[in-house]
Amino acid sequence: MILKKISLTDFRNFSHISFSFHSSLTIIIGENARGKTNLLESVLFSVYGTGYRESKEEELIRWETARSLVESYWEEKAHEYFFQVTVELKSGKTSKKFYVDKTTKSHVLYLNFQSAAVLFAPEHIDIVTGSPDKRRVYFDKIISAYDGEYKKRLHNFEHAIRRRNKVLEYHFDLTKLEEELAFWNEYIEEQSRYITKKRGEYVEYLNKFPAVDHKQFRIIYVKNEFTRERLKEYFDDERKWRRTLIGPQKDDFGIYLKEKVEENVQHFGSRSEQRLALFWLKLNEIRFFEEKLKKKPILLLDDIFSELDVHNKKLILSLIGEYQTIATTTESELLEYSSENKSVIKI
Repeated sequence: MILKKISLTDFRNFSHISFSFHSSLTIIIGENARGKTNLLESVLFSVYGTGYRESKEEELIRWETARSLVESYWEEKAHEYFFQVTVELKSGKTSKKFYVDKTTKSHVLYLNFQSAAVLFAPEHIDIVTGSPDKRRVYFDKIISAYDGEYKKRLHNFEHAIRRRNKVLEYHFDLTKLEEELAFWNEYIEEQSRYITKKRGEYVEYLNKFPAVDHKQFRIIYVKNEFTRERLKEYFDDERKWRRTLIGPQKDDFGIYLKEKVEENVQHFGSRSEQRLALFWLKLNEIRFFEEKLKKKPILLLDDIFSELDVHNKKLILSLIGEYQTIATTTESELLEYSSENKSVIKI
C-alpha cells in the first residue's frame, strides 16, 4: 500500500495539520525540535497503533489535551483505505480505538488491513553496538509483527520468569522451593522452546542474504536454552542469587563482518561498518516482511544521514528506491543526492 496523506489532531506537538506524501520518496527537512520525528512517528503509529519513543502512551497526546487522533489515507490497486487511531487519556488511564473506513476494529483486525513499516532511527545503532537486550528486543519486535503465537508465548515467558524469580526470592525451605519451581520450570521450558526455535529461524533467514555494498555479514545465535539438564546444573547458583540464571532472556546475537578475517562488528568494526551492519539488518527486515506478510513495507528514516559520508548517503537512497520512503533530515544538500522522484516537506 502507498501512504497518500496523514492528518494529525493533538498528536505530539501538532494541534491540527495534514501532510501529503510522494509514492516514492518524501524528504522532511527542517531544524531540530520542529516536529520532524513526531511526523515520522505518526506514520508508524498509523501503521501499528504504537509509537516508538514514549515511555507512556499519554506522551503521544499534545500537552493539555486529552485525546489524540491520527488519520491516514492509503491506496492499493486503485482502492483507497481510510484508517483512524485514537488515544485518549481519562482518569489517568489511556485507551486506544481503531477504525478502518470508519468501522471500529480490534487491534488485531486493524493490523490485518494495514501495511507494514520499517523504521531506521539513530538510536538503532545500539542494536549493533549495545548490550544483548537491545538485539533481543529488536528480534522480538520483528518476529512478533508476523507471528502472533510468538508474541503470546514471549508474553507468557516473561510473566513466568517474574513469577519464578519471586519463588526463588521468598522460599528458603528446599523441599517447598522444589515443589513451587516444578510447575514454572515445565511451563517456562515449553514457552522457551518456541522462542528459541523462532529466533533461530530468523537468524537462518538473515544469513541467507549476507551481502550489502560488497560487504558480507553473518549473525551467530548465542543461545541460552532453558532445559531440565541446565536447571540442575544452575540450581545451587540460582538459590544463592535468587534469580533465574538461564533461558532466552539471556540470548545474544553476534554480528560479524566477513573480510580477510571474520570480526565481530560490535567490538572491532569501524563506525561506518557498524552503520552498514545496521542497514543490512534493516534491508533484510524489509525483505522478511515482504515475504511473510505479502506486503511491501514503507521505509521510515529518521535523521540517519547526519553521520554518513556522501557515498553511504547515496548508497542508502539508491537501495530504497523500490519502496515508498519517508526520510527526515536537517541537511538541505541531501536533496541533491537522491535521483528518485520525490517531494519535500519543510517544517
